Amino acid sequence: MKLNSKKIFWVGFAFMIICLFWQIYDNIVAKMLINSFGLDQFWSGVVLAIDNVLALFMLPLFGALSDKTKTRFGKRTPYIFFGTLAAALLFMGVAIFDNLQQKSVEGYGIPNIVEVLEEEDPNYGLFTFRDEVYGDESAGTYGTKEAAATVRAAEVLEYTKDNVLYFILFMVILLFVLIAMATYRTPAVSLMPDVTPKPLRSKANAIINLMGTAGGIIALAYPMVLAKFTDSYIVTFAVLALLMFIFLGIFLLKVKEPKFVQEMHEDSIKYGIEVETTSPEGDKEPDMAPDVKKSFYLILASIIFWFMAYNAATSKFSVFAEDALNMGYNIPLLIAQGAAVISYIPIGIIASKHGRKRTILAGIIILFAAFVIGSIVAFTKTKPLIYATMGIAGIGWATINVNSYPMVVEMSKEGNIGKYTGYYYTASMFAQIITPMLSGALMAFVNNNVSAGFGYRVLFPYCVLFCIIAFITMSRVKHGDSKPIPVKAIEAYDVDD
Repeated sequence: MKLNSKKIFWVGFAFMIICLFWQIYDNIVAKMLINSFGLDQFWSGVVLAIDNVLALFMLPLFGALSDKTKTRFGKRTPYIFFGTLAAALLFMGVAIFDNLQQKSVEGYGIPNIVEVLEEEDPNYGLFTFRDEVYGDESAGTYGTKEAAATVRAAEVLEYTKDNVLYFILFMVILLFVLIAMATYRTPAVSLMPDVTPKPLRSKANAIINLMGTAGGIIALAYPMVLAKFTDSYIVTFAVLALLMFIFLGIFLLKVKEPKFVQEMHEDSIKYGIEVETTSPEGDKEPDMAPDVKKSFYLILASIIFWFMAYNAATSKFSVFAEDALNMGYNIPLLIAQGAAVISYIPIGIIASKHGRKRTILAGIIILFAAFVIGSIVAFTKTKPLIYATMGIAGIGWATINVNSYPMVVEMSKEGNIGKYTGYYYTASMFAQIITPMLSGALMAFVNNNVSAGFGYRVLFPYCVLFCIIAFITMSRVKHGDSKPIPVKAIEAYDVDD
């Protein structure tokens, strides 16, 4: 039995759209909140966390709704179609109100952030405030870029408080954008297990993750090209909308959901793979067997714990790189992403041969080893080791990520895959909400109560701790691995299978 990789490739365009959008959202919206409206890092972080909070209840909701949807286009495709259109068009409104705010701020006499600074010493990153910006009193004040930016942000914030209309409209549109994205994220991800026989879902998920990574790379690349010609976010968002429409068009042209689902059923019947369904009439779902339910709760707990480990490392890595090593954070993070990309397909193959649970446990061990090395780096400040840390972490994370979602939906029925996909994302989002705050609070505690400037030393030990907890909970999971494919007598003579 072989995976139809071409089919999964076309299905992956839905996930590519999602990752394309979120990469732009994460990279730009925070800058808008700080540069255009004067919010500080904390409050901009609170706004960015709204998505994760909404996801806690909206992703399971729309996953369950899509399970019960019946159209001639399938049960996931309508959500993908309307959600993509709404998100792309509404996101343009975010750029428009940001642009109006920028013009309003500059019209008031507050310059753009680029105009505030004049680099004095590139070796140390020190700046002087320009005469024409802040006058003779502050002209020549020597300090960091962050200090100069803080001066400007304070003025922008005061202006925003007195002129809140654009900020209110910006936030309202942003909220609608997040809702639109939440309506189709779970249905889009659920489509992969809908059209893939159970034993092949790890391989399929590897392809889906590659498609998502491709979307993220496109989102990183094209704004850099546009920056040579324009600094307007309206243009950047217009290109994003165009790309989302193009990828949506490819998806609709190539993915015939009802046909793909029917082919999955036929393949499952051919190979004797069990396909369980819930009542299409919306009857009460059968209770999950107690031992399966225990495994389900344990894997959700494991998801929370390994996300708490990995997300803490990535979300706080910029602080670690600056405080511990006095270096940039982009290259180590790119190494982590590149290592994950290279690993996706081989990991899918390994899992199909050795089982998802064993592969995930190996991934946790790899992640643990990476964070142990990171802990050594924190105390020795050996820069080359940080590249090994992030490269190994990327491999470990890919090993876990490719197999964890298929394990969750393996415990579902065909009729509630969307609902269980929502549970998977609820667990991961919960971890991503609390771990930046928890790890940040721990780092601040060490700085304030142990030794100033040493908070970074606890980041990777924090990650090590949650890897250990994740390994313990995951080792007790007894369900979710794919079952062996039954071999029929006639197939024993088929050398191509």
